[in-house]
Amino acid sequence: MSVQKSFQNEDSKLYLVATPIGNLGDFSKRAIEILKEVDLVACEDTRVTIKLLNHFEIKKPLMSYHEHNKEVGGDKIVREIESGKSIALVSDAGMPCISDPGYEVVKSAISHGIDVVPIPGASAAVTSLIASGLVPQPYTFYGFLDHKKSKKRKQLEELKGHPFTLIFYESPYRFKDTMEVILDVLGDLNCAVVRELTKRYEEIFRGNVSEAISFYDTIKGEIALIIEGKKIEEQSPLLELDVVSHVDVYIKNGLKKNDAIKKVAKEREIPKRDVYNAYHQE
Repeated sequence: MSVQKSFQNEDSKLYLVATPIGNLGDFSKRAIEILKEVDLVACEDTRVTIKLLNHFEIKKPLMSYHEHNKEVGGDKIVREIESGKSIALVSDAGMPCISDPGYEVVKSAISHGIDVVPIPGASAAVTSLIASGLVPQPYTFYGFLDHKKSKKRKQLEELKGHPFTLIFYESPYRFKDTMEVILDVLGDLNCAVVRELTKRYEEIFRGNVSEAISFYDTIKGEIALIIEGKKIEEQSPLLELDVVSHVDVYIKNGLKKNDAIKKVAKEREIPKRDVYNAYHQE
């Protein structure tokens, strides 16, 4: 176990600094001050981060830390901090560690006894969630689904029946395909499609999945998908009966035998043939 007292020592630290997700006015005063104080800034893309630093007149050396160099880059960050330097880790937009490899260097820093200090700010996931109009808690943040359709389907199958609101990120190039798989696997649930958040062309679509597919022929910008969780309905006491007795209840209430079998199959979420066979074996 470990207990961190973030501000009770003068040791060098790893700061996790949230950056704007579109509107530079969302960059906090504290975040700017931290970036001015640290010795080095580790970032996903130096070309993106240098523009942010230049805008706020911050002159600091940069080093790359991203998915393709995370082992070497992470080791270097830890060594630099152990040598006495404080480092700020930033992503291109939003919170470090969310849909980027930052959590790995955080884990490594903690294992080396380095203080990890979060500097909060914008997060596209939570910001989209609160504007969606869907139940905000509990929720599950998933991030990006796999770009391969078969793996994407498998991931969504594992979420089928999930009662919490779901949050995904998606690229505009895979949006339509992803929504069609969501419709097929999870159903025509209520959703929000949030794009270009905090930017000039910010747009929030609210409707259901099939409506979103019809509405967008093409789509541009960074996208967050908010999908409602499956509502948990109170279980019918009829489900405690065996299949045959369940069918007989509906027949006694006036349904034709085939209609009763169909209704039982739907309520039990089993194939109609299974109900038919069970009933006629009696």
